[in-house]
Amino acid sequence: MHFLDQAKIFARSGAGGPGAVSFRREKFIEYGGPDGGNGGKGGDIVFEAVAGLNTLIDFRYTQHFRAPRGHGGSGSNRTGGGGDDLVIKVPVGTQVLSEDKDEVLLDFTKVGQREVFLRGGDGGRGNASYKTSTNRAPRQQGTGWPHEEAWVWLRLKLLADAGLVGLPNAGKSTFINAVTNAQAKVGAYAFTTTRPQLGVVRHKGREFVIADIPGLIEGAADGAGIGDRFLGHIERCRVLLHLVDANDADVAESYRIVRDELEAYGAGLADKPHVVALNKIDTLDDELIAALSAELEDASGTEVLPISGASGVGADWALDRLLEAIPDTAASVEADDDGEDAIEWSPV
Repeated sequence: MHFLDQAKIFARSGAGGPGAVSFRREKFIEYGGPDGGNGGKGGDIVFEAVAGLNTLIDFRYTQHFRAPRGHGGSGSNRTGGGGDDLVIKVPVGTQVLSEDKDEVLLDFTKVGQREVFLRGGDGGRGNASYKTSTNRAPRQQGTGWPHEEAWVWLRLKLLADAGLVGLPNAGKSTFINAVTNAQAKVGAYAFTTTRPQLGVVRHKGREFVIADIPGLIEGAADGAGIGDRFLGHIERCRVLLHLVDANDADVAESYRIVRDELEAYGAGLADKPHVVALNKIDTLDDELIAALSAELEDASGTEVLPISGASGVGADWALDRLLEAIPDTAASVEADDDGEDAIEWSPV
């Protein structure tokens, strides 16, 4: 399945149906009077977040969405049928943005969330509703309220508890393959990861989702390499795992490059809790591992975990550190069931 995290679509709700002009005409009834019914309401445009979707690729082929209009009223005071709502199904984590991308109109963070985006027009009044003591045979009717329409952008931000960051070839894909059920592409060249990958980690009786994004290089905020467009997929992560390749010429500089790009991107990424790991230690001896770890600790100001995604050495340590920063959803459920104050948490 192709991955697409941005799409532009056009949506239009249904217009209201027109009211009817009708008069009651029956045998032996001298003064029938007006009996035109009202028009039906137009269909709404509704967005719904559903499970099982993790891409917006469907919106590349279907870009126009129009809800049906309401039906017109008829005689015998019959109201026209309303137009069916048009439900647009999107992945969890989708945001609906204005056409200029300056305003977030809707944000879907949980399965089953439904939001009416464009309301259908109300039906027009039939001539029966215009009848008064002085106007007993009105011939006027409402045409129905018009539809609403808009061009909007859909932007997908994958929901994950932890995110992997680092330079290209830092070993992120190898690590996520080792600790999850993901099957990310691994290669001995830069940018083997061209789209975000998600995997589910099962560790010490708990589960959490980890996201791998394409590697960052210096100048990514200005469009270098793949750029920083995929950083949006880790904006909602609780914690970041920063992998540094132990074979880099200057591990401290490798760390600073990625941190600078996170700060340039903004959105609070540089302020998130992060775990720093020196990866690919299976290629070094103990003395060099200790020296590089100390150098990286000086640059990052935090403890450095020596690990190897390929051999699995140290992977459990890294997962332990990630779990410390991710709230336990089971604990929040138990507290809520006991009638105590629940721990507010959602995977956003």
